[in-house]
Amino acid sequence: MIGDAERIYGDIIDLERPVSERHPRMKREDRAAQFSPFAALTGYEDAVAETARVTEERATLSEEEKMLINEKLLLALEAKPPREVTVRYFIPDKKKDGGRYENAVGRIKCIDGIQGILIMEDGRNIPLSEVYSVE
Repeated sequence: MIGDAERIYGDIIDLERPVSERHPRMKREDRAAQFSPFAALTGYEDAVAETARVTEERATLSEEEKMLINEKLLLALEAKPPREVTVRYFIPDKKKDGGRYENAVGRIKCIDGIQGILIMEDGRNIPLSEVYSVE
């Protein structure tokens, strides 16, 4: 078999590799990229990850709980010196049902009753309708 290769390709085996005068030599990384795996299902992995992502269900507050939250917010606003509070609030998910709860720790700057927003001193705006608890 080795004899066959020498017989068939003997005239080109010892030749140097041809170099183009028009095209510059391609970098090794670029050459390797031509042979990288092909993703036939573009976005499939992202879709699987999105489906697997867990969200929490929004809790429903009673009227008494809402009143208690309002009282705590007003007490925190009127306190001298201003008190630091922990506000737990719900952030709705933009892509699927549910969302997540997050805590904001800090001082309350003001409450915008017209827009229904709780404004923290750190600049965070929290919709009053999403406040779950105040400590």
